[in-house]
Amino acid sequence: MQKDAIERLDLTRLLLEPEMLDAVEPDVHLVGTLLALNKVMPDQARESARALVRKVVEELERRLAQKTRAAVTGALDRAARTHRPRRVSDIDWNRTIRANLRNYLPERNTVVPSRLVGYARGQRAVRREVVLCVDQSGSMAASVVYAGVFGAVLASMRSLKTSMVVFDTAVVDLTDRLHDPVEVLFGTQLGGGTDINRAVAYCQGLITRPADSVFVLVSDLYEGGVRQEMLRRVAAMTQAGVQVVVLLALSDEGAPFHDHENAAALAAMGVPAFACTPDVFPDLMAAALERRDISRWAEHNIVSG
Repeated sequence: MQKDAIERLDLTRLLLEPEMLDAVEPDVHLVGTLLALNKVMPDQARESARALVRKVVEELERRLAQKTRAAVTGALDRAARTHRPRRVSDIDWNRTIRANLRNYLPERNTVVPSRLVGYARGQRAVRREVVLCVDQSGSMAASVVYAGVFGAVLASMRSLKTSMVVFDTAVVDLTDRLHDPVEVLFGTQLGGGTDINRAVAYCQGLITRPADSVFVLVSDLYEGGVRQEMLRRVAAMTQAGVQVVVLLALSDEGAPFHDHENAAALAAMGVPAFACTPDVFPDLMAAALERRDISRWAEHNIVSG
C-alpha cells in the first residue's frame, strides 16, 4: 500500500524531506525509491535515508544471512568430500569415525572403518569464485536491494571470492564495498538504459578459474547492447566450465516483465532464466556451487519464469 501511495500521490517529491523519511515505514520498495533519488537528495535527507536503508538491510540480514552461510558451507563441504581419499592426509577422521560408529568393537575399544570420508585432492585449498552481475535499471529495484545484501553475506565467507558488479549502459564494480551492504546500495544508480553485453564482458575478466566459478546474472534481459554478442559470451562462459545462473528477478514479486526471446535463447544453450525469491536463493547458490543441473533444480523448487 505504501508503494502504491508513493506512486499515486506523487510522494516521491516528499521523500526528499527528512521529516517525511522519519514518518514512513521502511521496506524494500521504499529503499529502491530512495536509491533512485539518492543523487538529488539534500544532505540532511540523505542521512535520514541512509539510516532508513540500514534498518531495512539489518532486517534482511537477520532473515537471510544465517541460512545463506549454512547452505553455502554445506554445499562446499559436500563438493569437497570424497569416499576415496588418495592419501592418509586427505582423510577427514572426524567424519570417518561418525560414518562408521556402527562398526565399533567394544572388546577392542575401536572403530573399524569400512567407509572412508575425506577430501578430494586439493579441494581444501580451492576458493570458489562467485560473480554477481546485477541490472540496475529502474524495474530491478527490489532485486538490487536483495542482491546487495546477499553479496555482502557471500563476501563475508572466506571460502568464496565474491565480486559484485552493477550495470545500466555503464558498468560499476562494487566489490570493494561488499564489507557493508548499505555502501553497496548507495553505490548503485537505479534507472537508465541497459547494456548486458558490456556487463558480461567485464565479468568474464573477473573469472580466473572457470571450473570453480559461479556467475549470477540478475536482469530482465531487455538488452540495449549487442544481443548476439551477449549470448555468445554466455555460451563461451558455460563452455569454459562456469556455472551460469540467470535470474529474471531476485524478489518476492515473482516473474516480472522480461525479454522472452532472450530467455528462450539462453534456455536453448542450457541456461534457464527464472525468477527466484530471496528465501530460495541460498538453496540455489548451494545447487550452483555443487554444480547440479540448474534446470532440474528450478523445476523442483519455488521459482517462476
